[in-house]
Amino acid sequence: MIGAGPAGLTAAHELTRRGLPVTVFEADDVVGGISRTVEREGWRFDIGGHRFFTKVPAVERWWHEVLPEEDFLSRPRMSRILYAGKLFDYPLKPVNALRNLGLVEAIRSVASYVAAKLRPPRDQSHFEGWVSARFGQRLYRIFFKTYTEKVWGMPATAIQADWAAQRIKNLSLGSAIVHALFPRQGQTEVTTLIDRFQYPRTGPGLMWERATEQVRAGGGEVRLGTAVVGLLRGDLGVVAVEVESRDADGTAVRRVVSADEVISSMPLPELVLAMDPPAPADVREAARALSHRDFLTVALVVPEVCGFPDNWIYVHSPEARVGRVQNFGSWSPHLVKDGRTCLGLEYFVDEGDDLWESDDADLVALATAELELLGLVPSGAVERGYVVRMPKAYPVYDEGYDRQVDVIRGWLGGAVPNVHPVGRNGMHRYNNADHSMVTAMLTVENIAEGTAHDVWSVNVEEDYHEGSGPVAGDDRTPGAAGPLGPTAPAAGTGRSAPVRPAPSVRAA
Repeated sequence: MIGAGPAGLTAAHELTRRGLPVTVFEADDVVGGISRTVEREGWRFDIGGHRFFTKVPAVERWWHEVLPEEDFLSRPRMSRILYAGKLFDYPLKPVNALRNLGLVEAIRSVASYVAAKLRPPRDQSHFEGWVSARFGQRLYRIFFKTYTEKVWGMPATAIQADWAAQRIKNLSLGSAIVHALFPRQGQTEVTTLIDRFQYPRTGPGLMWERATEQVRAGGGEVRLGTAVVGLLRGDLGVVAVEVESRDADGTAVRRVVSADEVISSMPLPELVLAMDPPAPADVREAARALSHRDFLTVALVVPEVCGFPDNWIYVHSPEARVGRVQNFGSWSPHLVKDGRTCLGLEYFVDEGDDLWESDDADLVALATAELELLGLVPSGAVERGYVVRMPKAYPVYDEGYDRQVDVIRGWLGGAVPNVHPVGRNGMHRYNNADHSMVTAMLTVENIAEGTAHDVWSVNVEEDYHEGSGPVAGDDRTPGAAGPLGPTAPAAGTGRSAPVRPAPSVRAA
């Protein structure tokens, strides 16, 4: 097993539960992947914010088998949008939004919305056109454009409409008005409208730390600080993996470990490029064409009175580079210390850019200045800060990425059928943690029970956010009852992410 994130540890847990031997190799010194909880001097940080909410019954059961009920908190969901110095309720509430916009801008926004309904934009193939058609050009520019472009580092006109359709499907201005006038506690018809969620007491890492303990108790091994640097191929598939770790004096040590089956959640391009003998040139080229968006959090300690009730605030103000600000104390009081809270400023970056390469002290200074600029804390409130970098946080759907993934899938299935990619980075899919777990569950069933689930058909676009059924697709007729519940349509890419411009456009 390569990787000790949600997918890798779910697979390891399912294998040990069946009495099968498993060894997990994790390059980092902590488990959980992007779902880890980082601890610095007694402060705990959630990387990105992880609301435990799922419509997959098998995942819900799994969570509560790993963690006892007393380790779960039921937390209120609250998020707002910061724009022009004012906080707007999110999901949008018409009265609040129109009041904050002011009379003149409110009239213009309503007129823009009506105009879009009467004469929708001709080109709705990209994010800007799709959203403008449903909210109007002015509301699009206020509530969607800036944040989206911060996250993906590209113009909104270069982002595929599928991203918008999946992320805000069924959340029209009309549905927001209905929800504001007739709220229903606990409703989950639209993902952005859920009002409560579960959360592990000391952060999401608690789930994966307990899962690791249970894997070891079941006879499995989890080796941290051990990177898989090579997959050795034979005639019928991978026969061994080469791993690298460091001994007590820091010297790199490599060794070869035999393998019958390999479940991989390492980034798909790295998996391909680690093959020995190498994959064919076209497959390696496809792997190198896939890219990721990276992420860093600057966590700032402030007095508790400087916090806010939101889990996070979306920063749509274009004058600041920060995309989102978390209040870790609103996630769980066990993440912070008495009398203090910790605000996490999230920056969406590319590994190697100016922010990524900045010194921690410079990043703390930047985040402090932006927090004050935005009016979220008074001058001098920040007491200390910490920086956490997370590479390869979000698979990016570059133009033609799907063709590259198909090339890789085709070669893996023929040349190394005992290698099983799972999870977000393992399959290069922008999935939530629960859907990464589903891919692991189905893969283990294929290995242990001889089933033939098409793990690549695990789908979230059709049912997860808007429907009531689980999303595990298999090789049977779409809509049939699968091992995890009714299956979603067989086609699908997982949660959509933007398409970047082709290289020539990006270079220009």
